[in-house]
Amino acid sequence: MKLALTMCALAAVATAAVADNRHNITRYATNLETYQEVPALSTPASGRFRAVLNERDQTIEYELSYTGLSSAVAQAHIHFGQRGVNGGIMVFLCSNLGNGPAGTQACPGPTQGSVSGTLAPADVIGPAGQGIAAGEFAELVAALRRGVAYANVHTANFPGG
Repeated sequence: MKLALTMCALAAVATAAVADNRHNITRYATNLETYQEVPALSTPASGRFRAVLNERDQTIEYELSYTGLSSAVAQAHIHFGQRGVNGGIMVFLCSNLGNGPAGTQACPGPTQGSVSGTLAPADVIGPAGQGIAAGEFAELVAALRRGVAYANVHTANFPGG
């Protein structure tokens, strides 16, 4: 499942970004929709992603929830890629594959759950092949603001998301 994380999101995905410029905080909320995956998927799965970006503290507090997955959840990420294009992983939200950086939490499941946490510069892993080096938190923020970041949940049946 894939979702866009900015106000430039696809029409079928209800997305909101609300800024509090006095405190350098932006709140994001959107629904996960399988039709936004590339290629599109037709499954009964659904989800929700919420995030609070605090630029001053360089943190993103997030909550990801999902339900109705057709197989066990494997991992979830925020990727760097524009609409209709699969992008590289910027940060892990959770993983059951042991492939995330140290400290990556397990994804609850098997087919529904909720995971939350706080992302910081040390959690940004790239994607180096797309010009983002590990630790470049400002690039994650820029991607969110420009509408070229999306979150998705990968499963055993749909390993691409």
